[in-house]
Parts: sequence; C-alpha cells; structure tokens
Amino acid sequence: MLRINKEIVLPDAEIEIQAIRAQGAGGQNVNKVSSSAHLRFDIAASSLPESWKHNLLHFADQRISAEGVVIIKAQRFRSLERNRQDALTRLRDLILAANKTHKKRKPTRRSLASKERRLEGKVRRGMVKSMRKKVADL
Repeated sequence: MLRINKEIVLPDAEIEIQAIRAQGAGGQNVNKVSSSAHLRFDIAASSLPESWKHNLLHFADQRISAEGVVIIKAQRFRSLERNRQDALTRLRDLILAANKTHKKRKPTRRSLASKERRLEGKVRRGMVKSMRKKVADL
C-alpha cells in the first residue's frame, strides 16, 4: 500500500512494478542482475478521487503518457528494493505535485507616494532633456 496523504491510500494491485536490468556501466554484476525498477500506474483505473485523476491527467510531466499511464524508471541504487522504494516515493511526489493547491494572488495597488515619486522622476528627466536643446537667438 502506498500512502499518499492521511485520507488517500493506493492498494498494491493498482501499481505494477517490474524488475529490469539497469542501463549504463556497472561492472560484472550489471549484466546478470535485474536491479532496476520499472513502475507503471494507470491513472484512469486507479482509486484516486476524480478531481485528483483529472489534475494528474492534465499535469505537464513527461512521465505521464498520452494513454494516462505514469511510467517511472528507478535505477539510482544498486539494490532492487531501494529502487522499488525510490519509484514509489517518486510516484507519491508526482501525485502530490499535480494536486497542490496554489495560493490565490491578491491584487495590490501602488502607493500614492510611489506614484508621485515616479511622476517626479519623469518631470526631472524631461527637464534634463529640455536643457539639451539649442538656445533660440533673440
């Protein structure tokens, strides 16, 4: 079972984890031991609340396929169990990130003093520019 938060728990049957061989250099052991974890999680078939599914399906992340399946490949560690835990942690973090509520922006106004300083600066700059003009002959 994967605990997302206090209320939401995903059963193990919804998360498919396969052991595959890790990529890259690794010495003698890498070619004969499947220590990498390949996690697949079907969003539509999960027991997540509908609003959470919607947010996750519309979350901009390359680990979510067009079919609505989260695919996470964990090969950071040398043991399969640590990679399995890493994949589950990354799935949990992805689900929480997709459903994070953002603080609503409260519109603010500029203060009267800041508006006056801005206008005063514009007047000063205009005076400097006007002093550059040629003097008219009288």
